[in-house]
Amino acid sequence: MKNIFDKRNPLVWLQKKGIHSLAFGLSAVLLLLLLSCESFVETDQPSSQLATSGVFESPTTANAAMVAIYAQLRSSTLLTGSPLGLSNQLGHYADELTFYGDTENSTFGFYTNSLLASDDAVAGLWKSSYHVIYNTNALIEGVAVSADLPAATAEQLTGEALFVRALVHFYLVNLYGSIPYITTTDYRQNRVVNRMSVANVYESIIADLKLASSMLGEEDASGERVRPDRYAAQALLARTYLYAGLWSEASNAASAVLNNTNAYALQDDPNAVFLNSSRSTIWQFSPAYSGNSTEEGGLFIFTGGPPPFTALSDALMAAFEPMDKRKDNWTNAITDGTTTWYHANKYKENNSTAFSGEYSVIFRIEEQYLIRGEARARAGELIGAKEDLNVIRNRAGLTATPAVSQQQILDAILQERRVELFTEQGHRFFDLKRYEKLDEVLGGKIGWNPDDRLLPIPEAEILLNPNLAPQNLGY
Repeated sequence: MKNIFDKRNPLVWLQKKGIHSLAFGLSAVLLLLLLSCESFVETDQPSSQLATSGVFESPTTANAAMVAIYAQLRSSTLLTGSPLGLSNQLGHYADELTFYGDTENSTFGFYTNSLLASDDAVAGLWKSSYHVIYNTNALIEGVAVSADLPAATAEQLTGEALFVRALVHFYLVNLYGSIPYITTTDYRQNRVVNRMSVANVYESIIADLKLASSMLGEEDASGERVRPDRYAAQALLARTYLYAGLWSEASNAASAVLNNTNAYALQDDPNAVFLNSSRSTIWQFSPAYSGNSTEEGGLFIFTGGPPPFTALSDALMAAFEPMDKRKDNWTNAITDGTTTWYHANKYKENNSTAFSGEYSVIFRIEEQYLIRGEARARAGELIGAKEDLNVIRNRAGLTATPAVSQQQILDAILQERRVELFTEQGHRFFDLKRYEKLDEVLGGKIGWNPDDRLLPIPEAEILLNPNLAPQNLGY
């Protein structure tokens, strides 16, 4: 569906109408869903003139509302592969990327660790995330009161919305620390909401994912893995359990995914991992239109030096072991004859093609091996931990790890995550924080401060709702 506001972002349009904070109503959310529809997956889209009360009268329009939420995630929130997303911003915030762009660009504040609570980039991550959460709540509420949707459709859509709600809250709690967990569109509640402890946020995420897993189907009906199924919910559960320190649960959830060998398998060729047909993919975003390249390809690929915006850091390039196929296939050298720079080359296309052969991968089974390996190591199951670690190393053309002790194995897994998951939604920053190595690794970075482990709560949000105070330390 073409946006009837042409190039104007519907989020911006809503903000211009006075919808700025965490409080806006169901009708506004449904309007946003209708205005933001794109050809995200093959499905008929409703007319932009459709009344919001009719959104949940048929599977076609209800599915279109869910599709619009995925389009938001892909194009305008923290999971986007554009410069506004975490792959870029946290890549610079940690030690994956070196910034070459304009100092007025929002990424410069992440790269120099000079963010302020008043920065638009910080507010943008917060607002766009909670807008998506509101949209999921609107869909859950709309489906719940619909008398027309088939029960199976209603259950599937509710499961998908719960999954997305949990996913966005997962990133928010790891960026900002204690946050509100929003489960309603009632602005009277949301405009005075309090922040929850990190532990309680994790409990809410886990509850949503368990319910989602019970509602979602065995596989995405589209066949393209662009709609989350129960294994996507299990993959996020595994990650959440790991971050929450629940080792047995993390291992079991990862195993639930990895044991589904009919659906998932490692790709022997690293160049096949980010193709839209990859069997290692659990969940991915298709481009807005057929033939479009991924946002990540457009962001990271450059063809001449110096880089116009960003390049892989020297520290990351030095982290690859000799003979690592990921360095050969997932990075690319660009030289001007004097200096050499490297760009991420996981996605090979940055121009339109006859059809989109690459989708933006959000979850893949390689992470699940590393989650289970780490969970096993932390629980003292060192043999199993090494087996999982070596699966990933061997696929990369490396020999088995020489690590023996628990700490050696954990350090080896951290290293493996660095060279496996670079430039993918901020894994490196979150891993350093989990391992309590932020200050050790980033302490020499210009502008780094121990308080930078959390982003500031947007100043404007605290002014609108004083219950969000106190501000995070250092801001």
